[in-house]
Amino acid sequence: MSNTGGRRRAPTIHDVAREAGVSRGTVSRVLNGGHYVSPAAQEAVNAAIRRTGYVVNRHARSLITGRSDSVGFLLTEPQERFFEDPNFNVLLRGCTQALAAHDIALLLMLAGTPDERRRITRYITAGHVDGVLLVSSHSGDPVAEELRAAGVPLVACGKPIGLGSKVSYVAADDRDGARDMVRHLLSLGRRRIGVVTGPLDTPGGVERLAGYREVLAEAGIALDEKLIVEGDYSRAGGEAGAERLLARAPDMDAVFVASDLMAQGVLTALQRAGRRVPQDVAVGGFDDSPAAVAASPELTTIRQPWDRISTEMVRVLLAQMSGEDPAAVILPTELVKRGSA
Repeated sequence: MSNTGGRRRAPTIHDVAREAGVSRGTVSRVLNGGHYVSPAAQEAVNAAIRRTGYVVNRHARSLITGRSDSVGFLLTEPQERFFEDPNFNVLLRGCTQALAAHDIALLLMLAGTPDERRRITRYITAGHVDGVLLVSSHSGDPVAEELRAAGVPLVACGKPIGLGSKVSYVAADDRDGARDMVRHLLSLGRRRIGVVTGPLDTPGGVERLAGYREVLAEAGIALDEKLIVEGDYSRAGGEAGAERLLARAPDMDAVFVASDLMAQGVLTALQRAGRRVPQDVAVGGFDDSPAAVAASPELTTIRQPWDRISTEMVRVLLAQMSGEDPAAVILPTELVKRGSA
């Protein structure tokens, strides 16, 4: 390679073709999916790319293919939630790794206010990404419907409320996981079981509360509305929820908390009130996130299969980007027993 001003010239597609002993057109076909290229030629081109250090000019290729080779990871929550809630980071890491296997970049997009959501929606529908992984969609949030109406390939984490089969989604079985946790608390002899729900405009909030109600009904225990408070998936929300439960139902002997992060706040409130965990009040969480093992005592919780959720979200999105119809995937959860219950 020639030098100009001491700088090494970047290898070009012509260098790759010369090194591989094939035409420039063959190299181009390999770079764009390998259609109509023999296995021997494809291997020769790939070997030449490695030897020359050639890097695809994504901007130039996008002008030809109409693809950006990037996907948006859209979180419709306030920015501070992204840094507080470990689930988002676990999901982001898994999606990034799954897309990297397809040489697709992931763009993190935070849109916690109506103005931010409008700007991000304009950016996405202008074609700057090839598809969207949507996380934490509340009912009444227009983003999912606007992206769907614009024809943007979209996969939600959790079933978007009100959109039914119109949008692809991947979800853990929230209702079944909640049922497992409440059955476990009942098996310990607890009968006054409180619940701090997730936001009731989210699928997880609705489904986990439904599971709680169903198991109490199965056990013949009358539902006491004083034992139900709504949370917001934050540590502070869990702490406030536990304080309301203690004030309304001081005889509470267990609490099912719809996220591990909220459960940390519940533990803080219980300890401040002089309640021992699990002797006086058993506590069960949901997620099996890093917050579960950071808690004291460590949380009995419901494990969401985050690795499979992220892998399936990417798989379903890539299929949709290739023209397939929307799909729904529901994955099983697992009860994990630790010290809190």
